[in-house]
Amino acid sequence: MSLALARQEGAEAFAALRGACDWMLACQTPDGAIPWFPKGPWDAWNHAECVMALSVMGEAEAARKGLDFLAATQGPDGAWLGEYGNALPMADRLTLSREKAPAFKDTNFIAYPAVAVWRQYRLDGDLKAARRYWPMVRAAIDFVLAQQHPEGDISWAAEAHGTEADDCVLAGAASIFKSLSCAILLAEAVGEPRLDWRAAQAALRRAILCRPDRFDRTQDRSTFAMDWYYPILCGVMPQLAALARLETRIQRFVVPGLGCRCVSDQPWATVAETCELAMTAIGFGARDRAKTLISWQDRCRDADGVYWMGWQFEEHIVWPAEKPTWTQAAAILATDALHRATPGWDVLVKG
Repeated sequence: MSLALARQEGAEAFAALRGACDWMLACQTPDGAIPWFPKGPWDAWNHAECVMALSVMGEAEAARKGLDFLAATQGPDGAWLGEYGNALPMADRLTLSREKAPAFKDTNFIAYPAVAVWRQYRLDGDLKAARRYWPMVRAAIDFVLAQQHPEGDISWAAEAHGTEADDCVLAGAASIFKSLSCAILLAEAVGEPRLDWRAAQAALRRAILCRPDRFDRTQDRSTFAMDWYYPILCGVMPQLAALARLETRIQRFVVPGLGCRCVSDQPWATVAETCELAMTAIGFGARDRAKTLISWQDRCRDADGVYWMGWQFEEHIVWPAEKPTWTQAAAILATDALHRATPGWDVLVKG
């Protein structure tokens, strides 16, 4: 493909994402928070994902408001309370309840703003802004690592640490690994290198690779797609092992023409998981495979170009009838990585 044709293709792809971006902007509250949907739950992970996507789409002011909201609402211990939207009951057969979701100091959620700050620095090169958000990242990472066990795994939530509910979720641990990668690079950029973070990350990697008994102890999550591809996407695994993991399970999760199942034994292909799987493929240079995965998600767009959460392929309906902001963000970030459109496109696809 010629460079001119590649640029045209990228421009067309981003133009088609305008509706997804506008939906995120419409959902953002005046104080800068980006909930899942209007009157819906909020957590730092999905908020940070949306901040990155808004930056990619050129919405610098909205992205800055999002980062400022994180800085303003961080607790004195470095944490945020994240609401568990996936614990909400269905209000009816198609929509989620708008009641208050349970909230925890989830370590994966708390670590992830480091990725957004590093991604912003990669995009704009504004070291002054990076230094402004550095204390927020430093406090958050220190809080997360206070929940690390001697074996290297990290409790899923501060409330669970040292209790019978203590566990380490594999997908969450891999995401923390990625957050640590970005936090370590940010620390070096602002002139405050953290060797202790490097040691903690190395211990986490050893646990993921060598101590499977430390993960998903309270629930078997092997049917979840994120437990499959997150250790690959986040750069935890050596390349050959990662490729083997990717290829040996792809038929279990991927439905041709639809995308990635959220859960392997459910007839439900979801946009966000499919787009993250596309980014995983991009990390191996499999651009054509990623492009195909992303293109399959067109069936999940409404008339304004906003993505529904997923497709229930036995009933042939969008389900649930929700359009989460983080679903829009995943599509935007995957498209950015596919076309290498903005500086830092590789933050989420390279270990």
